[in-house]
Amino acid sequence: MRRLLVSSAAAVALMAGLPAAASAQDPHAGHAGHAGHAAPAAQSEDARLAAFFEQAFQERIALSPQQMTSLGLKTDYDRLDDATDAAAARALALAERQLLQLNDQFNPRTLSDESRLSWRLFEYGVEQARLQNRWRDWGYQFAANGNPTTGLPVFMINNHRVTSVSDAEAYVARLVEAERVMGEISTTLRARAAAGVISPVFVFEPTLANTAAIISGAPFDDSADNPVWADFQRKVGALEADAATKARLLAEGRAALTGPWRRGYEGVLTALTEVGAQAAAMPDNAGGVWRLPQGEEFYNARLRLSTTTDLTADQIHEIGLAEVARLQGEMQTIMTQVGFTGSLQEMFAFLKTDPRFQYPNTPEGKEQYLTDARAFVAQVMAAAPQWFSDLPESALEVRAVEPWREATASIAFYNSPAPDGSRPGIYYVNLSDMTQVLKPQIEGISYHEGAPGHHFQIAYAQEMEGLPRFRRFGGYGAYAEGWGLYSERLGKEMGFYEDPYSDFGRLSTELWRAVRLVTDTGLHAKRWTREQAIEYFRQNSLLSERDIVKEVERYLTNPGQATSYKIGELKIMELRARAQAALGDRFDIRDFHAVVLGSGSVPLDVLEDQVDAWIAAGGGAAG
Repeated sequence: MRRLLVSSAAAVALMAGLPAAASAQDPHAGHAGHAGHAAPAAQSEDARLAAFFEQAFQERIALSPQQMTSLGLKTDYDRLDDATDAAAARALALAERQLLQLNDQFNPRTLSDESRLSWRLFEYGVEQARLQNRWRDWGYQFAANGNPTTGLPVFMINNHRVTSVSDAEAYVARLVEAERVMGEISTTLRARAAAGVISPVFVFEPTLANTAAIISGAPFDDSADNPVWADFQRKVGALEADAATKARLLAEGRAALTGPWRRGYEGVLTALTEVGAQAAAMPDNAGGVWRLPQGEEFYNARLRLSTTTDLTADQIHEIGLAEVARLQGEMQTIMTQVGFTGSLQEMFAFLKTDPRFQYPNTPEGKEQYLTDARAFVAQVMAAAPQWFSDLPESALEVRAVEPWREATASIAFYNSPAPDGSRPGIYYVNLSDMTQVLKPQIEGISYHEGAPGHHFQIAYAQEMEGLPRFRRFGGYGAYAEGWGLYSERLGKEMGFYEDPYSDFGRLSTELWRAVRLVTDTGLHAKRWTREQAIEYFRQNSLLSERDIVKEVERYLTNPGQATSYKIGELKIMELRARAQAALGDRFDIRDFHAVVLGSGSVPLDVLEDQVDAWIAAGGGAAG
């Protein structure tokens, strides 16, 4: 599929710090196939640069067998990633080497605008990698909303395809490899603990339970099949192979699971138990990262990485407070509309407790949630052509989070599709306790995680022909999550949220992201306690008690990340308002969305440059 890319001489010159090229690329020319009015020399240099970027991408993914699998490749199909500090150092060294080669072998002034944008993004990515690596040892391996022990079974089930006997043998080899990987994880866990970096105490109980669940069930005991064992049996059973071969593969899989796989996970359980005891003995262990050595500097780095801006913790905190006030004012309007006369907090309590706003806590209730979420996605798909000039081809599915990882999974999240179409985009929802799920919020969450949110952005970017693969498969949280949150609001403009309670739910999910700005910075920069943050959430959001606790614990263990959503959404809304004011009747929402989505996931300053250049060119079709 051809995806049309957006470029501008002025924008790229601004980002690269270089004079604009003499011949601007035709803004209506697709990047794949022809290069508009660019000079032949620039075309030649563009092709050479594209080859460089492709080689650089291949060198990078060669360090990660699991990333290659996720991309649909079967290279090193019998290997898992190296989880050591040395591997992280090798990845950064490769990126630095590639950046030196880029600067040595190419002259930006001989390139087209789109190539110069790719140059700037490649350089920016290395800058971020440096910053991330600088603070690598401050990160918590085990967080409240995910950990490496549950990630591996999900990877094996969702990503490792078996279409031949050798694929099944590679599956077994990866089960064996788990012992090495879990050993590396255990070593890092102990090393960081020795340096004073220990996950908050509340992380350990659910993490131990989820990790133990990975080595429970058949073939580890006499209960129902373990999910990985069930997956391997299903994949082997579907092979076109003789019975003896299948029996051999199953015997090898069983031996790998009950031997090295189990030993690896038992080793992690031992390390978690040791470090968990240390956490329990620390009086301030459940606090923000300010308590770590150089904690303030670490948090500032996390904010830069998460927002792609230079906003300070204080500035983000104030933005959050202002957004909380604005959104609660809009909620009051809906309360008046439905005739509710109590306070905002009483409205929250009403929605949390009235049975009409909840699903039954039964298998049927869970299935009804999935049915409703799929219906919300379907209505977006039907209306999308009026709002988008191009849509992703990849399928989108709605699934419940598997029971064995519910305790440490997020409320809802998106998994990207395989580039070859063998795996759809997946919008996952955590249905562990339906008493904590609120019907009015499901519509907005579906637009964020599914369509027109992450699926329209992430799957779309992967399908862009002509875009270097480091851009198609890379990205920035502030852009991606900002688009997801923007999509919740866009659903209102598309004519949805017909039920005022669902519209209140939409505002509540946006309010949730505004509260994140306040609580994340409160915990890590203003030294709020976990209890203070939970109480602020109770007073200022519609989230259920379970979700409030999960959210606050998520921020404590993944500092800064939660600020990306609102900061990104506010930038997109600011740029849209600017375009509407400047273009007037020439503003077309489909063209605006083409500009925002047309360069892949980019830092917010790059997005601003792209939109400004489009405005300066008079708007119109982006590609």
